[in-house]
Amino acid sequence: MKILLVSMNSIHFRRWSDQLRDSGFDVYWFDILDQGYAPSMSWMTQITGWKKGFLKKRGRTFVKNKLPRLYNALVHKYDTKVEDAFEKSIEEIQPDLVHSFALYVSCTPILNVMKRYEDVPWAYSSWGSDLFYYRNEPEHLKDIQDVLPRVNYMFADCERDQKIANELGFKGNHLGVFPGGGGFDLALFEKYKIPFIERKIIAVKGNQNRSGRAIPVLKALENLSQKLEDFEVVVFGVENPDVLKFKESKIPNLSIKGLMGHDELIKLLCESIIYIGNSNSDGMPNTLLESICAGAFPIQSNPGGATAELINDGKNGLLIEDCENVEHIQEMILKTISSKILLKKGVAHNKAHILPTLDRHKVTQQVIKAYTSINP
Repeated sequence: MKILLVSMNSIHFRRWSDQLRDSGFDVYWFDILDQGYAPSMSWMTQITGWKKGFLKKRGRTFVKNKLPRLYNALVHKYDTKVEDAFEKSIEEIQPDLVHSFALYVSCTPILNVMKRYEDVPWAYSSWGSDLFYYRNEPEHLKDIQDVLPRVNYMFADCERDQKIANELGFKGNHLGVFPGGGGFDLALFEKYKIPFIERKIIAVKGNQNRSGRAIPVLKALENLSQKLEDFEVVVFGVENPDVLKFKESKIPNLSIKGLMGHDELIKLLCESIIYIGNSNSDGMPNTLLESICAGAFPIQSNPGGATAELINDGKNGLLIEDCENVEHIQEMILKTISSKILLKKGVAHNKAHILPTLDRHKVTQQVIKAYTSINP
């Protein structure tokens, strides 16, 4: 079976595609943004270097920044269009399946080609805010409703998005709900875990952007500052200057860190007693799943009910139902830091019932079975 993957180069894509490494499938990757050859994915056939028609080696960034009008004219005249490059790949590879990751990045740009090659099966992986957030924006909604009727198969990271897809025109087959990057290497987490009794860190995802809502969490922690003397608060993945301003806040034992390497993040979570993630739109957050693998007690926002598919509120985690409500978030945090019994029972439940479902080997077997179920 020849599978043509269509995606940008991201950690989630690299981890998902690696599940197919020893599957026996003939795997190709069309680099939709033409970001360049990826040594970590050398086991698959990569279609890169298709885009640039001028200044192929160097100088493009300079022209783009200094002479934007000239740059746009040159791009229009000399660069290869996505549709043309992708259609050439379809003709050369003759794939049994095309699999796109993320609708706006990897489905919309090739839709016209896939309509011309209607006999080629097309699978789509929904990530994060793909459907839940963008269905509320008219231009994006039109793209969604154009793409979904042509798609034959769908992977999702939550059941919520399966339902939304059905409502917006998808009439194909659902191949299952899996973490966006596949399962997790549980042995890696065991390597870094420290005993629960020694944990004092409250790890906070520091995104404050279109969807991330770290600031309400930090305000809630600030209001609880007198009750946090026995904890360390580590805010990670921070890029927004407004979050950096909390360095001067009265939250005790506070550390604010920028983007982390994956192993560094896993180590932090494996030393944390509580993890807090807050956003107005997401699927099943990968960092939430990683915090569960790490043995931290999760407090997570629940946009559209996605997180509630995994977290039973008050049992194996707590759900933030209003991501902007500081008082609500404050109540969630106070409930956790006031009850070691809640924390221990929640972590024990996740270890017994959730962890086995996230094991990379087990998820990989299920994913390969899903691909195999497709009859080209």
